Amino acid sequence: MKKLFTLLTIVGLLSITSCKESKKAEETSRMEQVMDIHNEVMPKMGTLGKLVGQLKPMADSLGAESIEAKAMKDLQQANKSMMDWMQGFGNRFDPEEIMNGKELSEEKEQWLKEEEVKVKKVKEDINSSIQRAEEILKKQ
Repeated sequence: MKKLFTLLTIVGLLSITSCKESKKAEETSRMEQVMDIHNEVMPKMGTLGKLVGQLKPMADSLGAESIEAKAMKDLQQANKSMMDWMQGFGNRFDPEEIMNGKELSEEKEQWLKEEEVKVKKVKEDINSSIQRAEEILKKQ
């Protein structure tokens, strides 16, 4: 009977440890996904600035209601969205959580889910504003 109790205790502890490891791997994986999205679009920030510079003279001469001015504003907004997201993300998570997989509290797990949605939107905004600006400039 004592051996059975010991065996059940060991099995219980192993399953608890296994669940914790799985949960931590999921958190790390989500953090990695969020950072991968950020790292994918961050290099495009220079492209945003370059395209704004190319559209600005056209937007200035054609007016605020021109497609060039609207495309320029979209690029600027996409840039601002990325900067705002990075600041907010940095305020919510410390470097150990971001870079080293430090375990997150339940509240921070929820925040990470929210940040994943936000960074996906930022990516979409950056990519679509670049695509639109490039299409407009090709027609010029």
